[in-house]
Amino acid sequence: MTVRVRFAPSPTGMFHVGGARSALQNWIYARQHGGVFVLRIEDTDVARNRPEWTEGILDALAWIGIARDTYEGPYFQSTYAEQHCAAAHQLYTSGRAYYCDCTREMIQERAGAQFRGYDGFCRDRSLGPGEGRALRFRTPDEGETRVVDLVRGEPTFDNRLIEDFVIARADGSAVFLLANVVDDMTMGITHVIRAEEHLPNTPKQQLLWDALGRTPPIWAHVPVVVNEKRQKLSKRRDKVALEQYRDEGYLADAMRNYLMLLGWAPANDREIVPWSVIEDEFRIEDVNPSPAFFDEKKLRAFNGEYIRALPPAAFVEACTPWLTGTPVAPGTTDVPAPPWPAANFDPKVFEALAPHAQTRIALLSEIVPNVDFAFLDEPPTDEAAWAKAMKEGSADLLDAAIAAFESASWEAETLKSALEAVGAERGLKLGKAQAPVRVAVTGRSVGLPLFESLEVLGRERTLSRLRAARARL
Repeated sequence: MTVRVRFAPSPTGMFHVGGARSALQNWIYARQHGGVFVLRIEDTDVARNRPEWTEGILDALAWIGIARDTYEGPYFQSTYAEQHCAAAHQLYTSGRAYYCDCTREMIQERAGAQFRGYDGFCRDRSLGPGEGRALRFRTPDEGETRVVDLVRGEPTFDNRLIEDFVIARADGSAVFLLANVVDDMTMGITHVIRAEEHLPNTPKQQLLWDALGRTPPIWAHVPVVVNEKRQKLSKRRDKVALEQYRDEGYLADAMRNYLMLLGWAPANDREIVPWSVIEDEFRIEDVNPSPAFFDEKKLRAFNGEYIRALPPAAFVEACTPWLTGTPVAPGTTDVPAPPWPAANFDPKVFEALAPHAQTRIALLSEIVPNVDFAFLDEPPTDEAAWAKAMKEGSADLLDAAIAAFESASWEAETLKSALEAVGAERGLKLGKAQAPVRVAVTGRSVGLPLFESLEVLGRERTLSRLRAARARL
């Protein structure tokens, strides 16, 4: 048997990080078993679907390493409507489904306070298709449905507690439960790896597989992804869009490494590991069924580690979109334009500053405030930093620093020694002596190593900024 797994997102919004985690798990499982990864776009929600969301799914998958030419599809659920209707008709003619004209209000009125779902009122009324009549599946009155789940063992469901559920609307269109099953049958899906939230649907879908005369797939319901309050990640409340993380400067390698740790971990308590190790060690059977906490702070720390591990040239290339206002990845929009005129940006200057910045940022987007002083005509304005640094005695110190820098050879160590001497003459340690110089030149109280920054900025621009700051005091 060739393993065939599928990822079946709906094109109704940004790409959810939980969906990205499921896609990666399916992807790895297929690769480990020499199988096929199928991409199916479930586009039957016409009111909410938009073509750009579909393209966004393809771009997001490519960003995390699932390239467009390495999977089967994308297929679109809407093109299988005929098969959905045929399956519904088969279930009806075989007596496994019946038509029902009950409204929700009617069902609730009959049940009163004891409402527990549909009561089977139309089971024996022998209704045919017609306006206002939905098709319901006739669930067995006895027995149980046992689900083989690679993550959760064999959860068992009492059939008598499963209501006769709707499988097709009055207009003949199939609802999710049936459409999903028919699509999986049509595409030969052997394993369904999906989020825990779908587990309640599984006994119903397995009953449909059985009723249609087919062997159900093997299931694996991976844990729900939750926030710090242990609430399921919500698009309305939480930061869940994969594209947002990408556009803030998270690296794809860091993101997919972290996503794979949501419910699973490599051996020996390792976390940051090469993708090849994850592909080798991941086992769907080892996934923990408990809710998985999406810790953005931990993800940020991961990203910082990955940034620091980049070869220098790769780091320079990765920062380029934020330095030039160009797209982060194919199919994406431009990142915000940097605050300096485009003509001011000098790649050579950035290459000189890059090694000092690489150890200090956790997101690629943070590169801008770290190097903007080198490309702006004037240093950025930070009144709080100015007030903190420019205290009594700062004017005298700046005068002395200007004089020392005018004659010093322009290397970082020489500049450091010159300012140390200026500070010592005034009873100041280097940390105190360099504070007004840093703010005068870079506009900020913290940033890249000061003397290396001055060396790159050059004598003329450095002295010009020091004199301008002195004139302001």
